[in-house]
Amino acid sequence: MESSVLAFATDLLDEGADTFFGNLADRAGVGGVTLASVYHGARDVFPHNPRRVIRYLEPGAAYFRPDPARWSGRRLRPAPSTAIGERDPFAEAAEEARRRGLKLHAWTVFCHNDRLGFEHPDCAPANAFGDRHLTELCPAHPEVRAYARTLVEELARYGVDAVRAESLHFHGLRHGYHHERYFEELGPAAEALLGLCFCPHCRAAAVRAGVPADEAAAAVRAELRRRLADDAAAAEPAALDELADGAVAAYVDASAATVTSLAAELAEEAARHGMRLSFMDGGGPGTGWLSGIDLPGLAGAAHQIETLGYARTPEEVREKVAAFALHGVRPQDMAVILRPMASDCDGPENLAAKIAVLRDLGVPEVEFYHYGLMRLSSLDRIGAALG
Repeated sequence: MESSVLAFATDLLDEGADTFFGNLADRAGVGGVTLASVYHGARDVFPHNPRRVIRYLEPGAAYFRPDPARWSGRRLRPAPSTAIGERDPFAEAAEEARRRGLKLHAWTVFCHNDRLGFEHPDCAPANAFGDRHLTELCPAHPEVRAYARTLVEELARYGVDAVRAESLHFHGLRHGYHHERYFEELGPAAEALLGLCFCPHCRAAAVRAGVPADEAAAAVRAELRRRLADDAAAAEPAALDELADGAVAAYVDASAATVTSLAAELAEEAARHGMRLSFMDGGGPGTGWLSGIDLPGLAGAAHQIETLGYARTPEEVREKVAAFALHGVRPQDMAVILRPMASDCDGPENLAAKIAVLRDLGVPEVEFYHYGLMRLSSLDRIGAALG
């Protein structure tokens, strides 16, 4: 079974290559590192970082040095994080990983990019009223798709084994923004409908699929106004598949085709450079329809499906993986991320039992979240569990 630990480039820069890679190889005993190449804004606590305990990550920042020639004339382009200065952490990681015989994976957040969304609102999803979700990029927009393909090309320069594609899909209303506020109870149906994208590119894709996009948008607006105006309506059970005689459900299906086709394009680009593309579905089966996640389709489009195995018991991990099999994703085509910290594990035996479950099911790859956010004792727990 292949193994790696997810990490930030700032972990490498703050600790230095010898300490960082020494911890991965000697304490955790993993065979690779999954380094964030483009990442969203965050504020995190770093238990063993020698330079700082709390760090703010910049919105939509890149942690490699983009090739200017590849991005010439583009509006959407990766912006290097100020945290890396003039260095190229991916080049440093690639060289050190090769020297130590470790694999390097590129953990890449594609469409959750609040920097680019705010800079280019026309590239962000638009709800049925035309309001833009500026923390995201729309997967149907041609410039967004070109940006995603070029990111994959860029990462190939570093000898990356796999691109871990996070956020390669639409997002719901509550995906996360600081000081996000909801003082009235919207209800799950209203939240779901507010998260659907009706930008011109999504409407055009739906029309090409034979869906009456304008009728679907009008139905969504009317339903939202009703639910936003009335507490009782907000509490009504969702019946989204019945709106506009099924036009809204068909519209959502068209958005799933958009996501699947983008994943297929990026997987083809990755393969052209000798890399794999792992599509990350953190929510798992039954949670991603409104985000455009069609698991059977994506199983055929991407090289691998990756999910979060965050759970207290090995039995829960088994159930999570088994649920994917019911949606057309075989365990042997998956990677699973586990957390070795106390929130999920009470000791190395617990973590070892979860790894044993994955091996038993035929899952070929396990990752651990997250190098900088865990104590060194949790790295030791990984080593003991793998050993």
